[in-house]
Amino acid sequence: MADIILHHYSTSPFSEKIRLVLGYKKLAWKSVIIPSIMPKPDVQALTGGYRKTPFMQIGADIYCDSALICDVLEHRQPEPTLYPEGIQGLARITAQWADTTLFWAAMGYNLSPKGAAHMFAGAPPEVAKAFGEDRGKMAAGMTRLRPGDATAAYKSYLRRLSNMLEGSAFLLGAAPTVADFAAYHPLWFSRVRVPEMAGILDATPGVLAWMDRLAALGHGNLQKFSAAEAVALAAQSTPLAVTDEVFQDEHGIPLGSRVTIAAESFGSEATEGELIAATRMHYTLRRTDERAGTLHVHFPRIGYVLRKAEA
Repeated sequence: MADIILHHYSTSPFSEKIRLVLGYKKLAWKSVIIPSIMPKPDVQALTGGYRKTPFMQIGADIYCDSALICDVLEHRQPEPTLYPEGIQGLARITAQWADTTLFWAAMGYNLSPKGAAHMFAGAPPEVAKAFGEDRGKMAAGMTRLRPGDATAAYKSYLRRLSNMLEGSAFLLGAAPTVADFAAYHPLWFSRVRVPEMAGILDATPGVLAWMDRLAALGHGNLQKFSAAEAVALAAQSTPLAVTDEVFQDEHGIPLGSRVTIAAESFGSEATEGELIAATRMHYTLRRTDERAGTLHVHFPRIGYVLRKAEA
């Protein structure tokens, strides 16, 4: 079975979500550290344009977005499950809320002037400027909460998470689900990346205890791997065959069409390729890169926009 390769960097919150899922499932994986800002030539050789962090590689198959990565890891290692019988829908919807609404409230608070100053303390001014410009480009056209509004929302969401944890070890019961990992990572950023901002968590001790339980899961068994090795491996590999996939057409775009796929809002750089699958849950594009060879690049349907490529 081909190795799991996670392309990430240490302070990426969505990467921490996936690192903990790998730990929960006790999976071995290869770690490729990627830049936090553009340019990302090795990333885009594999993804074709997508530049958010993390993404996962298995041979010549590239999986974009942490929600899809969770699904793929569940298929690879079904136990312990992220989607327990009877609450799959609740777990997915809670995770989607956490990855979007909770995340942006938390980051609006975390990256307020005080938090940003802590993040870049001791760094040359050009480092903070480059990061701000990079994230500004990724958020072009996106409505973001002001720090005061974000702080108020974050406090409310922390109280609600605390309510969910009354009488149970995890958000939806006795064991973690995908909802726990999605809700954890923006809070982890407050606690670990900008500890000067972590005081907001003190009002909800039950949330802090829950965070400790999740952190104790660890990151699984990782092995360092380079970006150059990952690109070379892709070039030497054959993408998995797309078989028994039910085509679900919501756009009037037939399979075999040249299309683009991009995130709805944040990080909306598009990947272009041939549409070879459109199922209930995901899209798959076939694309070719001069360095990485023929690749299948996979995206979730939710949160992504499919369009016919311009001629």
